[in-house]
Amino acid sequence: MPVALLQALCLVAVIEGLFLFAAPGLWRRTMEQLLGQPDTALRRLGAVVLVAGLASLWWVHSAL
Repeated sequence: MPVALLQALCLVAVIEGLFLFAAPGLWRRTMEQLLGQPDTALRRLGAVVLVAGLASLWWVHSAL
């Protein structure tokens, strides 16, 4: 389990780095827009991403 968690965290770093490498201007504009959002909107966005990630993880795990 710890190895899988580390692999997942490394994959997150790769994906984050890919966005910064491929489109730094778009990434910057997106972050600037997010800074202007109220906490409740960010919390809702975080919840949506969290649920989507958990659902995807469940789907992939059940498919294997």
